[in-house]
Amino acid sequence: MNISDLSLKGNQMKTFLIELRTSLLAIISLGLILCLTYPLIVWGLAQGLFPHQANGSLIIKNGKIIGSELLGQNFTDPKYFHPRPSAAGDSGYDGNSSGGSNFGPLSQKLIESVKLRVRDYRAENSLAPQDPVPADAVTASASGLDPHISRENALLQVSRVAAARGVGKQSILRQVDLFSEQPDLRLFGETRVNVLLLNLALDKL
Repeated sequence: MNISDLSLKGNQMKTFLIELRTSLLAIISLGLILCLTYPLIVWGLAQGLFPHQANGSLIIKNGKIIGSELLGQNFTDPKYFHPRPSAAGDSGYDGNSSGGSNFGPLSQKLIESVKLRVRDYRAENSLAPQDPVPADAVTASASGLDPHISRENALLQVSRVAAARGVGKQSILRQVDLFSEQPDLRLFGETRVNVLLLNLALDKL
């Protein structure tokens, strides 16, 4: 091995160490920026500007967390507005098992379950056999946790809720209007009603 070979190997080692140091500095710098600084900035801005939303849009009643504006809950009592069906978990509305039924449109099981839901919906809301039923009243959402129902669905439930509570339909309609949310940017989606917020408001009447 001659001097030129030793010099070449020395330069290669020097280059390797420089590149190694550069790589380590890049990893440490990016780690600090992306894993510490950026999350802290986002967390701080969220807590400062949108604390309610940043903490899960939780609803607290009498010092206890009773739900979230973002998650549906099951209501079966006639005095409450009922949510859309849920396929999340064995009993539905399970936040740990969010998901749909995954039945295709030609699934006989889906067809039969929808038929039963249509029948039950008409019966509980005193609708005629030929009265149309909103799709969201008899089909589950993709997440199974949708907190909203369509305004049309809510309006068809007004008479039942008013009768069960022994109040006039107008007072219930006013609450439906109050909790009706417009489509996003007034373009996307449809007018919807948050079932949990509406039912909590009814309990305050």
